[in-house]
Formats: sequence, structure tokens, C-alpha cells
Amino acid sequence: KWYTMRFETLGDYWKMPVPSSYNDVSTNATIRDYVGWSWYQYEFYVPKRWTDDQLNVFLRFGSVHFKSNVWLNGQLCVEHEGGHLPFIGDATNFLKYGEPNLIVVAVNNTLTPDTIPQGFTIYPNNTYKYPKNYRKYSHDFDYFDYSGINRAVHLYTTPKVYVCDITIYTSFGNNLEGVVDYKVDICGNNVSECNIKLLDANQNTVVESNTCSGQLIIPNVIPWWPIMSGKKHIAYLYTFQVKTNNVNSDYYRLKIGVRTLQWTSKELLLNNEPIYLRGFGKHEDSIIRGRGYDDALSARDYYLIKWLGANSFRTSHYPYAEETLQQADSEGILVIVESAACSLGIFGPKLLKFHKDVMTENVNRDKNHPSVIMWSLANEPQNNLNSSIPYFKELYKHVRNIDPSRPITFVNSQQIQNAKAIEYMDILTLNRYNSWYSDSGHLELIQYQTYNEFEAYTNKYNKPILLTEYGAGSLSGLHSV
Repeated sequence: KWYTMRFETLGDYWKMPVPSSYNDVSTNATIRDYVGWSWYQYEFYVPKRWTDDQLNVFLRFGSVHFKSNVWLNGQLCVEHEGGHLPFIGDATNFLKYGEPNLIVVAVNNTLTPDTIPQGFTIYPNNTYKYPKNYRKYSHDFDYFDYSGINRAVHLYTTPKVYVCDITIYTSFGNNLEGVVDYKVDICGNNVSECNIKLLDANQNTVVESNTCSGQLIIPNVIPWWPIMSGKKHIAYLYTFQVKTNNVNSDYYRLKIGVRTLQWTSKELLLNNEPIYLRGFGKHEDSIIRGRGYDDALSARDYYLIKWLGANSFRTSHYPYAEETLQQADSEGILVIVESAACSLGIFGPKLLKFHKDVMTENVNRDKNHPSVIMWSLANEPQNNLNSSIPYFKELYKHVRNIDPSRPITFVNSQQIQNAKAIEYMDILTLNRYNSWYSDSGHLELIQYQTYNEFEAYTNKYNKPILLTEYGAGSLSGLHSV
């Protein structure tokens, strides 16, 4: 029962900062490459007045990769499976108020054929070549699988009756009106009344309501526009403020942008105008901290995106931190949010159920960001397999049911004659490395081959197309002609 023991009584242990991946912090190669259970422990203090004020206390993890069990003072508080997305445990009845508390988190980064992404463990049956119980562990995605408590951990309080979810849909009415359809979920009681205020960028009240669901009309609305759109107001955000109408009121403030999305057989429309995406797929990792979120690094990335003349990026190949999307909202950068389903090669009912759960968590987290314009279900799955057809058809239907407002895709690496299931997607997204993976070095063929392939996809599927990856390998620092 490690979750009841102090690490200092057990022998050697490693001090590890949170948030960060554990892989590159130490100088130990075994820790860098470790696969299995790792254990974290931390002592903290909770004030006695939290019980006097009759508060709920919640424990929130921004991201733990991959499976996690959390104990408070020796009692299991919450379990979660899946990295890159937050989870919350109700800590109210597990805490010692006015005393020290011990939190223990067990983290397992082992991936299997039924996880997202997938991993594979083989025990070779050959004692001549391998020691007994020797394990080979592998995965098919081409990036380092950073592990640990990668994002911030928060202990926070709410009143007994509190705001637990907000859903926002925006549109435009007549006479330059903005329309905000909203639904506020209240937990802890059957409260049907809320005080809603919509504030402008100067914190002036624009419109208000006294119901927990309804519609707000904004006269002379300022729409949310991305950079490079040529508009006077870029990334204009309103504040949606909720106050519960009970004795100990809960307040919640959410930044929102008023914009619409539509898609046709040829283009993506933002606020009824065609939008051309220029941007990148990138990774959420850096030296030493791995996949741990870093404010300075995120700010640097946004400066680079704008310096290069881009207006968008894809969260290749997993959901990024909430802070990253909040910055996209305020900077006017468009985002394709991608799930962690990279290089899926086996499709079955157990994986599909988990994939649905992951997408539900992802959509619920990111649904109110005006910067988020598309959901990517997967990157480069083996959609040449027949089993991928019912899998992605059902997954598309699931995501469409929980968010009718955004286009859905998965990123395809198969050739047109082999690609299956893409017919169910709203927009075709392709990874192509012409003149690198094929016809290496023949740069004169890139434009010719890309045009012909895109024309073939257009003729077959009649859907918008986005090139999500292209390029070639190179030697760092070498500049030559």
C-alpha cells in the first residue's frame, strides 16, 4: 500500500517538479525510458475555515499520462485513463482540515492496443536470445512518449451549489445583432435561476438575463475574427458572467467570441466569409520539461506563428493545454484540435468505446473556444483496413451529436485508391511528403503531384481539402544551394 507510506521511509526516491514530464529531468537513462507505474507524493495544508464556510473542495489535474490513481490521506479519490485532458476528483470528504494532508498519485504510461494512442508489449519466447520475462515494448507514432504529471494540479473550492458546465453557441441575427444561445448547468441543487451578464471588452454590461438557459441578443455586435482577415477588430472577446441565485453564490466568468462556422463542398466559411488556413502542426514539448506546459514557450510559439505569417495550427497529435487555446482565442489564431489517436492500426469495439469517451472529454473541454474550428479524430490511422470504415463512421456520428457546430476530420496518409472512411468526414486532411517519401530529391515534381492528387480527391469526394503536413528531412544548421 504505497499510497499510505511516506517515501522517505522506503529508501531512495527522486524529487520531481510538477508540472513536467519526468523523463528528462534527471540524469538517469532508466527514468528517461521507464515504462510502468511511477508514484508521486506531496504534502499540503488545508485551512480549517474551509469546513466552516461549507465549501466543496475539488482536486483538478490538467493532464496525467497515461493512467492515474489518486489517493488523499490513504483513500482513493479519483481514477482516470487517458493523457492530455483534465480530470477532477471531489476531495471534500477525504481532506483533513487545519492539518497536513498527503496526496499520492500513481501514474502508468503503459500503452496497449486498447488505448489512445496504441502501444504493444511482446514477451519473446526465446530464452537463447532473451532472458526470462524479457519485454519488448513499442508503439507506431514517431514522437517521444513523455510521461508523468504534465500539467498543473489545482485544489479549488466552490459553494455547495455551483456552476459545473457552460455551453455556448453563437450566430448572427438581423441589423448587426449577435446571438448567444447558452446553457448553464448547476450542480448541488435544482436551481433554475441564474444571473447572466454579457460584458464587453471594457467590462461594460451589454445584455443580461435571469435564466440558466436562453438566448442573449447583442446589438451592434463585434464579431470574433482571426488574424490576417483584414478586419478592424481582431479576436474580440466578450465575457459571459454567471452568478447563481442562492445564499452562497458561485461566480464564473468565461471569455467567448461571437462567430459562425459553415462548410461547403469547396470551402470553410468563418462569419460567412471564406477562410484560407496557413499554418502548422507542432508539438507541445521542450527541453527538460518534456510535455510540461510552459508559459514562456507558448508565448514564443505564438510570436513565431505570427512572424511567419500563419493564422492557424493543428494540435498534432494530442490536445494541447487549455492555456494554449485561451491564448489562441485572444490572439486570433485558428486551431484544429486533434485527439491523441496517432497511428491507430487495430480497430475494435473496446477501442471505439474509449475513443468516444476521449472525444467527449475533449469536446466538453474545448467547445466554447472561438479559436477552435475543427475536430481531428485521429492522425494517420491505418484507414486502408476495412475495419476502419464502421469505426470512423460511428465515431464521426458520436462527435457530431455532441457538437453540431464544427467540421470533423481525421488526417489521412493513405493513397486515394486505399483510403477508406474519409467519405464520412466533412473536410479532407492529407499528410504528403512528395519528393521525400517518394521521388526523393525531385522537388520539381511537388507541385505537379500535389495538384493532380488534390484534383482526384475533389472529383471523387467533392469536399474541401487541407494539406496538414508536408516537407522533408534535413540536417540542422546546414544551409546550402
